[in-house]
Amino acid sequence: MVKVKSIEFFRVKPRWLFVKVTDEEGQFGWGEGTLEGHSLAVEGALNERNRRYQLGRLPSVLDSTVERLKQVKALGLDAGLDFHGRLHRPMAKQLARALEPYKPLFIEEPLLCEHPEAIKQLSQTTTIPIAFGERLFTRWDVKRFLEDSSVDILQPDIAHAGGISETRRIANLAEAYDVGIAPHCPLGPIAFAASLQVAICTPNFVIQEMSLGMHYNVEAGDIDLNSYLVDKSVFEIQEGYVPAPTKPGLGIDIDEELVRKIAKETDPWQCKEFYGPDGSIREW
Repeated sequence: MVKVKSIEFFRVKPRWLFVKVTDEEGQFGWGEGTLEGHSLAVEGALNERNRRYQLGRLPSVLDSTVERLKQVKALGLDAGLDFHGRLHRPMAKQLARALEPYKPLFIEEPLLCEHPEAIKQLSQTTTIPIAFGERLFTRWDVKRFLEDSSVDILQPDIAHAGGISETRRIANLAEAYDVGIAPHCPLGPIAFAASLQVAICTPNFVIQEMSLGMHYNVEAGDIDLNSYLVDKSVFEIQEGYVPAPTKPGLGIDIDEELVRKIAKETDPWQCKEFYGPDGSIREW
């Protein structure tokens, strides 16, 4: 991000107010702040805000995202990109177009699901599969997105959607619309084991998220996805796959003694606040 160096405004005949914004690198742009007879109010607002704004360098943001995808693809790996709903519609359209030649596996939450019309519009302008669903909790929540063909991969979270039964119903409904399922699960071993049970019996299953090595776990020190398991090899990755659990129930045994010990020294986890470069609160 580049700081704004100056915001200049000019009253010109017949009744217009021109605005010039210049950043610290000397780049500038012109705008028009005319407000139909209230130019003094606009001038006051510009004076008040003159040094509080930063300019977003959208082209460089797009380029850096594309470059990271290219680097991953160069390793021979597929990659899905999670935008976590942080984009607005115009930027989502630009970014999808820039990424399209490099064929990502999917783009996740390019927009928040509270904007169904915008998601539908985006889905009609890109060939990249669109994925979302962690913020949708029932089959009725996902129904409208299936009916208007705006989602390609649904990502229900078994801990959000009420467990195995409702997640399986969502998967069944998605299958009828030829939509894939990729269960959302940046969580612990019990949720992951339950997600695997759904994945194994779902014909339209695509890929399973797991939290092994995720930054949340790294921040906790030596605790990771398999730390609370009696048999820590049950989630061992073999050539990109986790073997289907074979034990009764969810296929795992929890180390209850360790759970009780760690629970005594663990504070409640709170969602981190996420701020934009201008200090405003953003979608985390």
